[in-house]
Amino acid sequence: MLLAILLPGLSMMINGHFLKGILCFILQITLIGWIPAAIWGVASRSQDLAEQRHRETLEIMRAGR
Repeated sequence: MLLAILLPGLSMMINGHFLKGILCFILQITLIGWIPAAIWGVASRSQDLAEQRHRETLEIMRAGR
């Protein structure tokens, strides 16, 4: 999470969202744009974690059948 706040563009690129990461980095270059970029980075990371939990839950449910 700290990486998503301090370097949101890099955080998005590490998670496989290359185009979003580049756009976020461009937004982050300006001081005013850094705050929305940090929020976007945290939201993107949270969404990725939620999707991962969802996939794990589906795998457990399928294995139980």
